[in-house]
Amino acid sequence: MKRKFTFHVVNLPHTQTTAEYTHCAYTQKVRKFCNMMTDLGHDVILYASEESEARVKELVTVITKEKQQEFFGNSDHTKQFFNITWNMYDPGWVEMNANTIRAMAERIRPKDFICIIGGTCQKIISDAFPDNMSVEYGIGYLGTYSKYRVFESYAHMHYVHGQDHDDNGNFYDTVVPNYYDKEEFPFAEKPDDYFLFIGRLIDRKGWRIAQEVCEKLGKRLILAGQGEFSGYGEHVGVVGVEKRGELMSKAKAVFVPTTYLEPFGGVHAEALLCGTPVITTNFGVFTETVVNGENGYRCDTFRDFVAAVKAVEKFSAAKRKKIRTVAQNRFSTDVVALKYQNYFNRLYDLWGDGWYAL
Repeated sequence: MKRKFTFHVVNLPHTQTTAEYTHCAYTQKVRKFCNMMTDLGHDVILYASEESEARVKELVTVITKEKQQEFFGNSDHTKQFFNITWNMYDPGWVEMNANTIRAMAERIRPKDFICIIGGTCQKIISDAFPDNMSVEYGIGYLGTYSKYRVFESYAHMHYVHGQDHDDNGNFYDTVVPNYYDKEEFPFAEKPDDYFLFIGRLIDRKGWRIAQEVCEKLGKRLILAGQGEFSGYGEHVGVVGVEKRGELMSKAKAVFVPTTYLEPFGGVHAEALLCGTPVITTNFGVFTETVVNGENGYRCDTFRDFVAAVKAVEKFSAAKRKKIRTVAQNRFSTDVVALKYQNYFNRLYDLWGDGWYAL
């Protein structure tokens, strides 16, 4: 059943809702979520900064570029990490939350949905409108609060539940994977002779593992992302949408050896959408998305990583095409949009018979 809803979507205080901010995964979730819901025929009101490429009924500016510079500085976000802290009492959050509440009060109607991407940093918005359902619709973080939660993976949902020993689950929690415009991810019939790492150059993203493995085997390694680079490989900095697709599609494989419990790891889904196999660790979301020998390898030891590099070099063009097809059927916006539609249909039923809705 397809119903028409109104969504009040709140972005983050430090970015613009544009494709330029590819390295802020949650900004991209906001942009594409707005597009998906609008394309399904819903009304979307976006509360954000001044620039937006999202398809919405109305863009409401609740934090200006001038204020962003005051709170977060004017550092080059393509080279340095974002200067943001995750505390609802910090000035950037206070400014945006207060302006959002005022603007939303003029627009919100009964049974409209409030869509939150900043966790507890935006809880005050939900508190201001207790008669509307607030949905955290893309949880890959800790600090959740809503009764209505969409996680990016079962691994992360169970991890969050496990933080509260009294949490026995929640019938209104669900899992919907991250989502991508498949047109941004091209296919290369024959890969070039290099491996790729894309991500922040911090230890827990595992970029040093990619370096050590490729150096050991004498393989060319290209690294893209924010941070201070040193050591083996070629660092190309932060890349835009087109260059990202080119690098991913032509790589023999993409390393995503995250050392923490990865809630989703968008880079690995993007690589799969290009038909490029991935080499990952063996925990978190990867246990749900990576099948050894099919679309990449999950690794526990240095030996495993070395073996994975050798194995993916043998993947045929037909196998890479299959990887791409499977990923498109799982992560593309046209597929995921319908999962959200079904979820919001279920929530809307709670206004009627609730648990007993048939």
